Amino acid sequence: MRWTLKPKPDPITVNSLADKLGVGVPVAKLLVQRGITSFDEAKKFFRPDLKLLHDPFLMKDMGKAVERIELAMENEENIMVYGDYDVDGTTSVALMSSFLKFRYPNVTTYIPDRYEEGYGVSYQGIDYAEDNDISLIIALDCGIKAIDKVLYAKKKGIDFIICDHHRPGSEIPDAVAVLDPKREDCSYPYDELCGCGVGFKLIQAITQNNNEPEETLLPYLDLVATAIGADIVPITGENRILAYHGLHVINVAPRRGISSLLGDRKNVSITDVVFIVAPRINAAGRMKHGLHAVNLLTEEDEEISKKYAEEIEAYNSDRRSADKTITEEAKLQIIEQKEEERLTTVVYDENWHKGVIGIVASRLTETWYRPTLVFTKSGERLAASARSVKGFDVYEALEGCKEHIEQFGGHKYAAGLTLLESEYLKFKQKFEEVVSETIDRNLLTPEISIDAELELKDISPKFYRILKQFAPFGPGNMSPVFISRGLTDTGFGKCVGEDKTHLKCQVKQADSKAVFDVIGFNLGDKLDLIREGKKFDAVYSLDENTWNGNTKIQLKLKDIRESL
Repeated sequence: MRWTLKPKPDPITVNSLADKLGVGVPVAKLLVQRGITSFDEAKKFFRPDLKLLHDPFLMKDMGKAVERIELAMENEENIMVYGDYDVDGTTSVALMSSFLKFRYPNVTTYIPDRYEEGYGVSYQGIDYAEDNDISLIIALDCGIKAIDKVLYAKKKGIDFIICDHHRPGSEIPDAVAVLDPKREDCSYPYDELCGCGVGFKLIQAITQNNNEPEETLLPYLDLVATAIGADIVPITGENRILAYHGLHVINVAPRRGISSLLGDRKNVSITDVVFIVAPRINAAGRMKHGLHAVNLLTEEDEEISKKYAEEIEAYNSDRRSADKTITEEAKLQIIEQKEEERLTTVVYDENWHKGVIGIVASRLTETWYRPTLVFTKSGERLAASARSVKGFDVYEALEGCKEHIEQFGGHKYAAGLTLLESEYLKFKQKFEEVVSETIDRNLLTPEISIDAELELKDISPKFYRILKQFAPFGPGNMSPVFISRGLTDTGFGKCVGEDKTHLKCQVKQADSKAVFDVIGFNLGDKLDLIREGKKFDAVYSLDENTWNGNTKIQLKLKDIRESL
């Protein structure tokens, strides 16, 4: 592990902000690091206001999109809402279809089959639209590269509105409207929305156009917050406002589908959404079909919703066992082929389940920390999921191998691609070459980014209360990580858990009276570092632990080292 301490913010700015807000210096430091230097910016950060959302009509083509949807309703056309099979896609389809159906009956939904049709807009989907006399398709979380498909639909008299957030290629599809804040020619002020976020901007524009009150949009924010968490987009700017209010909806009045996945959990955080709701919604598209997730997210009857949730729970446990088996097989393949020392991981087996290769790629990145691709057979071709390490753009690296690739798309840290089987070995070699030439070797060691050094005596209930208000956490606003030096264990240090892999102890620092419980998951092997009163430095985040009705602040360890 590399420990890197973020640069210390300017002390004059910090002290001035601490005075203006009436908070301690440790809190003010964290705010300045996040670019918050004035009372006004702090107010926007701590109290994200829906009134601060940007005008949706600032997005290129928004007027055209609204006009075309209004026209379709006026002319009683059939509308199809089309989306990808992952969380961002299925929440987008649930959002757009339920919003439109509330106003207009002739709306149907379509999610491509992961195995039959693959990612994005498909010819099959367009043929289905033609067979069902559909003249407008609204594509969400996909479509920015569907040049040929949009043209194919146009010849059949079917119009497209595209709501996407992926990077466009050199050409933009010839659709009625293409909403994508990442378009070069779009001057929308915030370009980190997820697909469901772009869909939300479209429904916001429709409500504005009809002078409907802002409250109309509130019931859809739980879907947007779920997509923001699952798609790992930065929780800054507009996404922070949407996630903050979406979590409020999830906690106060969630839709039936989301509450049936969460059970009786209280104080749901973005972490709960990412680890409980998202994998289950994803499991439907991975193991069965994405439409199951849309049905769950739009169902209003409690009994039916419970039944859907139980089915999805079963898909999720199938997904778990598939992902475990395939991860083991992939690790074995790397070891047998003696590829532990490479700078990339590229593995392939024709029998691996296409629905879980993305998860397996993430798991392999945890073991061998480097850009990773997991391939499986998909029809006549091979399909892969790519994952990267922090700081390395895997999308750019794939761009450098494109002579061997049929098609690819995605983001800096996650992408998908297909290629011909005959190209697999050439691609594998080329990918290793491109990464070797471009990656900074430091990026191949996982990094813990530390916000600030903290004395244990500064961790007060008030400090923690303010820290909780920094949420929702995510990229661009991660949960603060601290370092405290010269700690000693009070004599409680031991390994806990089923196979004794976790470290549990209680720490103090020099002459301070402050004592804190500590838990370090998977850090049991570091027990020797804290024995016999040895001094150590700890990197940790703060959370609360409730035991027998008592709630205490505890340190959640990320790593420890001997003090110098």
